[in-house]
Amino acid sequence: MNTNHSRAPADIAVSARAPARVLVVDDSMTMRALIRHALGGDPDITVVGEAANPYEAREMMKALDPDVVTLDVEMPDMNGIEFLEKIMRLRPTPVIMVSNLTAPGAAATLAALEIGAFDCIAKPGAQSNTFEALPGLVKEAARARAGLARRRDGAPRGRTAAALTPSATGPELVGIGSSTGGVEALMQVLAEFPADCPPTLIVQHLPAAFTGSFAARLDRACPAHVTEAKEGDLVRNGRVYLAPGGGRHMMLRKGVQPSIALVEDGPVCGHRPSVDVLFASIAKNFKGRMTGVILTGMGRDGAQGLLEMRNCGARTIAQDEDSSLVYGMPRVAYEIGAAEKRVPLARVARQIFA
Repeated sequence: MNTNHSRAPADIAVSARAPARVLVVDDSMTMRALIRHALGGDPDITVVGEAANPYEAREMMKALDPDVVTLDVEMPDMNGIEFLEKIMRLRPTPVIMVSNLTAPGAAATLAALEIGAFDCIAKPGAQSNTFEALPGLVKEAARARAGLARRRDGAPRGRTAAALTPSATGPELVGIGSSTGGVEALMQVLAEFPADCPPTLIVQHLPAAFTGSFAARLDRACPAHVTEAKEGDLVRNGRVYLAPGGGRHMMLRKGVQPSIALVEDGPVCGHRPSVDVLFASIAKNFKGRMTGVILTGMGRDGAQGLLEMRNCGARTIAQDEDSSLVYGMPRVAYEIGAAEKRVPLARVARQIFA
């Protein structure tokens, strides 16, 4: 999340359009000024309004029709999560949550991402002292606006199906990669995983403060047991392992009983942990039936690793454009031949276990 990628063609496309129009919502005048300052130097962004609370913001959204909203998580009267639910239900608009990445802040922001927030960014403080990444994130969110409206009006969402039954010819190991929009997507996909699913390894781009809380949320919502991966964990049926954020790649280690390795190394595709690193290790170290899945996200992380898996005989799946919040990672995976098929999010779990 809010990680820099090389996106020169997309940036050129944005500059040819009207500037992204942003509404800033925060009860702190100082924080509004910081956000306005961070965005004000970019010619492709215009701050069209500022609101001190959701009630002001609601009227401004009606009057100004912004492309993107930045939204504080913690506000008096109506908090950001409650307001986000109303936005997503009544006026789907890309929303970037501005959060303190403390334990309470992480839990609240995860709830926002599950509801459908585009992404989150840390307030200046211990984790970050600037809003340096915010302009790029705003432009990505503006590009996703049409897709968000289409996705909201399209395929059925939420936990609409009971847990599936593994097939006798289905995978013996599953790898999944996701980024922007992935919190919401993973909640939906894993809700259909059977309790005795094959070992499943996931890289979701999240700050370190979020992955433990996210694993716990998934564990409460899904039939299988979901944990934040630890060095040396033996991979077992009925278990889903989420890569911890912040500094180490997750890999599959070969052995009589395959296990998890957490490796300190440089970023790959701008990320650590990287989906590419996970998928490449699965391709190299697992010899049974395997399935690789790329879900919604910016950039291209995971595409090359998924190709390596496919070249080793894996079944490979990419989320389709209409159901993706950001059709970046799945698009690249399909275009380079790494994904053998594209499917809507609502059918991803069924395709894994088909």
